[in-house]
Amino acid sequence: MGLIGLFETSCKQLGIPVLKSIAFLNTGVYLVSLHSLKPKTIAMNTQKFLVSGIVGGIVSFFAGYLIYGLCLTDFFAKNAGTATGVMRPMTDMIWWSVILGSIFMGLTFSYIFNRWANINSLSAGASAGAVIGLLMTAGTDFLMYGTANLNNLTGTVVDVIAGAVMGAITGAVVGLANGMGAKKAV
Repeated sequence: MGLIGLFETSCKQLGIPVLKSIAFLNTGVYLVSLHSLKPKTIAMNTQKFLVSGIVGGIVSFFAGYLIYGLCLTDFFAKNAGTATGVMRPMTDMIWWSVILGSIFMGLTFSYIFNRWANINSLSAGASAGAVIGLLMTAGTDFLMYGTANLNNLTGTVVDVIAGAVMGAITGAVVGLANGMGAKKAV
């Protein structure tokens, strides 16, 4: 059985209708009816997603202000790379953009927790949030370390740790908000 036969057999076994539209030298162009593909759907409560995401975004904003704006400002100034004029002073921040970014972070955690992971407690949210924050920040920071002169290696590593802490805080709040009003097993 060739590749085309394998494709046809696989589609038949999965119940996917295949229409052979053009045959050319024993090969063909196949059209798969996409509307017939019915992936397993997981219901997601949109209101819970939005509420926990926005609450998580608000917490992410204040956690970022405390961690980066108050606690680590001097540290990052001492561990900056050779790029100059990169960080805005607090008075020049574009606050609507910082707030919007924080809301999107909260919504990202909420989507993952509600759609894929069913996380609805403070502790599960904190642990998942720490992992997500660590992985997202490490991915971004090490790419930036390799391609730009924003931080030295020490600043990069500390930022990854700070990202994990922010992720844990945001995740805890999103998980807690998801669990509010949840039915408890009797």
